[in-house]
Amino acid sequence: MPDQLLDPATLGDLLRVASADDYDRWHDQIRRTGGCSDPIHLTGWTLTKDKTTGETLHHYSTESEPGGRLRLACGNRRASRCPSCAFTYAGDTYHLIRAGLAGNDRRGIPATVRDHPRVFATLTAPSFGPVHNRPDRGVCRCGTRHLADAPALGTALDPTTYDYAGAVLFNNHAGNLWQRFTTRLRREIAARAGMSQRELKEAARLSYGKVAEFQKRGALHFHAVIRIDGPDGPDTPPPAWATVDVLTDAIRAAAAHSYTSVSVPSVEDEPARTFRWGTQLDVRPVKAFGDGSDITEQAVASYVAKYATKAAENTGTLDRRIGEISELDRHQVPDHTRRLIEACKHLDPLYPDRRLWAWAHMLGFRGHFSSKSRRYSTTLGELRQARADFRAAQEREALGLDDVEPDTVLVLTDWQYAGHGHTPGESALAATIARDLQHNRETAREALRDQSAEEREW
Repeated sequence: MPDQLLDPATLGDLLRVASADDYDRWHDQIRRTGGCSDPIHLTGWTLTKDKTTGETLHHYSTESEPGGRLRLACGNRRASRCPSCAFTYAGDTYHLIRAGLAGNDRRGIPATVRDHPRVFATLTAPSFGPVHNRPDRGVCRCGTRHLADAPALGTALDPTTYDYAGAVLFNNHAGNLWQRFTTRLRREIAARAGMSQRELKEAARLSYGKVAEFQKRGALHFHAVIRIDGPDGPDTPPPAWATVDVLTDAIRAAAAHSYTSVSVPSVEDEPARTFRWGTQLDVRPVKAFGDGSDITEQAVASYVAKYATKAAENTGTLDRRIGEISELDRHQVPDHTRRLIEACKHLDPLYPDRRLWAWAHMLGFRGHFSSKSRRYSTTLGELRQARADFRAAQEREALGLDDVEPDTVLVLTDWQYAGHGHTPGESALAATIARDLQHNRETAREALRDQSAEEREW
């Protein structure tokens, strides 16, 4: 049962659901969604027939389901919206990033990719004004040594001078800045190899996988795995001159180069701005197993996967589009975040093509939170398809159809959308199911870690 006390109406609805004759089937449906907090409801049927004989091999209809509906996972990547579906998305992102670091034969990425130069780089936003922080030594500029969870962290020391407009415009153009960075990076690598960009394409390929993260001050930065491959991607060895040192030096040069910038023209009372990356650039080599000082493949993949399910919620903003400024009062949005959102509202008519108000809940950012170059590794679509194929094979086996040739089978379906979500009682029960599944996953993960530790000792 949920840890918190339930109000009488929710408790009554919970008892209604739990005492229903079809509760076990409802529980099975929700468990199959992973405990999804906002499942999609479908009504309809599917009919499987033998093409040759016309024999009905299987028939399914939602008429026999609880409420006459089939419930499917919503698939939302945001942990603030659906923790269970976000867990699945994070798992897929983890395997996608790790495949580009350690290889995955089933996805066509050889283990020799471990021998390619690869680093984990973090590119940060510039300063828009001093903020409350926790320096390694000493105290914040306000004279206070803040606790790790202090609400003031990341907020402006002087809101009247902080460049809120510049902060949201930087977020809005961060994707363009990343594109210019990768273009310059290829030029820097080519220069260090003593060749032209055209010659570089014949000798090596640059690949990356990245994720965006919001700092507490509401400014965006990118974490990226960057790798040099041979000319045909991860299954070809990089040239001898391609080393981690060459890649690291090229990244630093590309991030600091004047080409790696985005200019925003002046409009009415807003001055012209030129955005570049911040001075806090971090580039570290990725080790296969680690030596106590460098980050490992697993650590990098876990880090990227963690932020793939987040957005700007850690700043106190909303996880959906904002209709009116008055919503900020109802949801008690912090003052620093509110000022960033208000800046989006003010700037929206000045830069109509940037759609700042539509993305005010993301503090101006409108790009993909996680993305990769084409040849970095597998894709999220391929991982989802592999999971769907596995479940389809399980279903065929359960129905006794695994020995039937697919070409001899005709499948007819008719599905209709019938809503989404839970009643209050269902929501409480689904949360309990999700927690049980999470506990089982954590237990299994701990067992695998212990087994791996014992194998290393041997």
